[in-house]
Amino acid sequence: MSTLQRPSLSQYVGYLFGRTLPDSMQDWVRNDLVGPGASVRYVTRFMLPVVVVLLLFLLIPGPVWIPLAMMALLLIPLLYFAVALMNNYRRHRLLIHGLDPGLLNEKATRRANRTREDYEKRHGRTLE
Repeated sequence: MSTLQRPSLSQYVGYLFGRTLPDSMQDWVRNDLVGPGASVRYVTRFMLPVVVVLLLFLLIPGPVWIPLAMMALLLIPLLYFAVALMNNYRRHRLLIHGLDPGLLNEKATRRANRTREDYEKRHGRTLE
């Protein structure tokens, strides 16, 4: 995987805002969307700009717990919906880059196949 062609800064910024990358970078896109750490990257990219804007609440005069509570009231539902919609977003990104959206379920499929093989080895029969 060390030979992945990485996007330039302008391509990367465009990618963050939803633009597609050239076909030559499909391996990079695949790794970004379904590779190790893909979920963490997604949540970080989604939440970081919002947190930066919400830090302005700290400029509100008064006890510090008030702006922190206001930030939490916005961040907690935002984080919840970001995680809830993560697979939809990643599936869409795979589709617009011409990749198989089934890649999202690749890990679960491999785990199910290993479980099935283990069952067959233990009991000498197949699941129907």
